[in-house]
Amino acid sequence: MHGAWKRGVEGRMRAVSAAAHHAMAGGASDGLFDRIGAFLAANHLSPDPMHYAFAHRVLTDLNSPLAQAVERLTDGGVRLSRRDIESLGGEIGATGITDRAAPDAADIASARAHADGLVAQTQLQVEGFTDMVEAIRAETQGFGRDLAASADAIRSAPGPLALDDIARLTSTMLQRVHAAEERLEAAKHEASELREKLEEARDNARRDPLTDLPNRRAFEEAFAEYRAADSELCIAICDVDRFKLVNDRFGHAVGDRVLKAIGDALVQGCPDHIVARYGGEEFAILFAGIGVDTAFRLIEETRRAVAAKRYRLRETDAPLGAVTFSAGVAACTADETLGTALARADALLYAAKGDGRNCVHQG
Repeated sequence: MHGAWKRGVEGRMRAVSAAAHHAMAGGASDGLFDRIGAFLAANHLSPDPMHYAFAHRVLTDLNSPLAQAVERLTDGGVRLSRRDIESLGGEIGATGITDRAAPDAADIASARAHADGLVAQTQLQVEGFTDMVEAIRAETQGFGRDLAASADAIRSAPGPLALDDIARLTSTMLQRVHAAEERLEAAKHEASELREKLEEARDNARRDPLTDLPNRRAFEEAFAEYRAADSELCIAICDVDRFKLVNDRFGHAVGDRVLKAIGDALVQGCPDHIVARYGGEEFAILFAGIGVDTAFRLIEETRRAVAAKRYRLRETDAPLGAVTFSAGVAACTADETLGTALARADALLYAAKGDGRNCVHQG
């Protein structure tokens, strides 16, 4: 969890609840500016036009699908992120808003279709470049032949008519050059846009959609990069204690909020290191450039901070109780593979679970 959130989740929850109550009690425009300001402040959102417009849409109709989706996303005291705002803004349809907390089969199919579309678009652009280069080559060859014919004409019949032919030929070629430049400029613009889309798709393929953390693939790639650079490495595996009970008792929406909270806490507690959601309720941290004792200290301090927090359900204010995690931290040897290092960290994690949970083992 971010430090500001750790110090004031309940205060922000009360602020958002007050803004919502005011919105329902007042008229369509009564105090709307103040309520929007309270909403932005409660969620730590900057007052830029996108955030303001989003808050306006939420607070002017608290029974709308958008407002209900915001309610689900913030269940458990988690504030909205800019990524949440963008996601919700892009998912409005006739059937309402899809809760983006946990991607479903439709989300996965959509992502795959988007990736396939980018691949097809890339192939088409490569083919377009090939065709363009071939056309320019053909025009250049034609210009060379015309220029050679004009040179022969100049030698055989010098005079004003030959110069006119050269001027005509030059004008024609300049027109071709200008046309080619315009086509190249358009292709350059398309390539730039496609590059941005491909970079976004590449980033999304390496990011967990729920927590917005790097995923298993990104973690494995980072390990390979650090290993190639001969960096000192440690790996930690963290697992939320009794997470199934949270889902069974409070539902998956609250469980998702818990996972986001734990992910945020690990990011803040392990700055400058790679925190990834490795699967389910399990997180992996890759420490580079520090020893196992320092890595253990960072995880232990984070564990204590999480265990000290007492969560409440946003709607009912009912206590969720303590949320804890267990962890295993292992130093990687110089010739060790990722699989071997993870297996050792995982064994240490299970030893921590066996010792009563809510603790960290190192090795």
